[in-house]
Amino acid sequence: MPLSVLLGDHPHTRPLKDGTVPVQGVDCRFPTVTPLYPAFARMVRQLDFDVCEMAFATFLQAREAGVPVTLLPVVMIGSTHHHSLTRLPDGPALDPRRLPGKRIGVRSYSQTTGLWVRGILREEFGVDASEITWVTTEEPHVAQYREPSCVERSAAGGVAELLRGGDVTAAVLGPRAIGVQGMPLVPVIEDAEAAGEAWIERHGTVPANHLLVVRDDVLKSAPDAVGSLYRALARSITDTASERDATTPAGRVVAAGWSDSLARCLEIAARYALEQRVVRTPVDLARIEKEAALVAA
Repeated sequence: MPLSVLLGDHPHTRPLKDGTVPVQGVDCRFPTVTPLYPAFARMVRQLDFDVCEMAFATFLQAREAGVPVTLLPVVMIGSTHHHSLTRLPDGPALDPRRLPGKRIGVRSYSQTTGLWVRGILREEFGVDASEITWVTTEEPHVAQYREPSCVERSAAGGVAELLRGGDVTAAVLGPRAIGVQGMPLVPVIEDAEAAGEAWIERHGTVPANHLLVVRDDVLKSAPDAVGSLYRALARSITDTASERDATTPAGRVVAAGWSDSLARCLEIAARYALEQRVVRTPVDLARIEKEAALVAA
C-alpha cells in the first residue's frame, strides 16, 4: 500500500517530493493542498492522510479529543511571534498592557500563531486571554472543541478585512499572511525582533508552528515504512541546511529528532494552551515524548 504523506512546500520537503532524497522501500504519494492549513481539519476529522504536517495547537487539541495520531518529532516551521500581533500603520501606537477590553482579530482561536501571541501577552504584559474579545473568521480544525466565551465569530472575509473595517484594534497574522495583505502592517509590540530573541534566550527554544503526525493504525501496521519516511525527512533537513538562514529563529527551528529544545517547546505550548482554554485538561507530556522517541529510534 502506498503511503499518503501531506507536507507543505518547504526547502526541506522538496527533496522528498522530487525524489532527490528517496524514502527507502516505501511508495510515498505526496498530495497537494493549497493553502495547507485546511488539510489539518481533514486529518483530525477524517484521517484523510497517513502522515500529515500539522499545526502545533491542532495536535494538542486532537490528542485531547482522542484523535488517533502520534507525533513524529520533526519541527517543520516556526519562529518568534512578537511581530505577529499587528495594527494598521496609520493608526495610533498601542500599548499591549492596555489591550484588555479590546477586540483582536485572528483566523481561528486555536490557530497556533494566536496561541504563541496570547502566551506572550500574558507572560510579558500581564494580559490574560479572557480579557480580550478574539474575533475569528474560521471555526476550529477539531470539531469537538468548544471555544471560550471570549471568542466571537465574524462573517468578514478575513482578518485583514476586520482591521480595514475598524471591527478590531489589532490582528494576529503569521509572516506569510502579513506579506499578502496589500498593506504594510506594523507590529504592536515595539522592537519585536529583539523581544523575540529575548524570549528564545529565556526559554531555550524557538516556538514551533508545524509538526508532523502519523495515524496510529498506520504506525502499527507499517512501522518500518514510517521509520523510513522519518529518516528520509531528517536527511533532507540536513541536506538543505544551507537554504535556511541560521541567524534567524525561522532558520534555526527546523529540525528532526527529540531534543531538549523540542521538549521545552512542547511544555510551554501545553502550558499556554491550558491557560487559554485551547485545551481543557493538562497535556500528557511524558506520553507524547515516549511515543515520539520510539518513532525516531
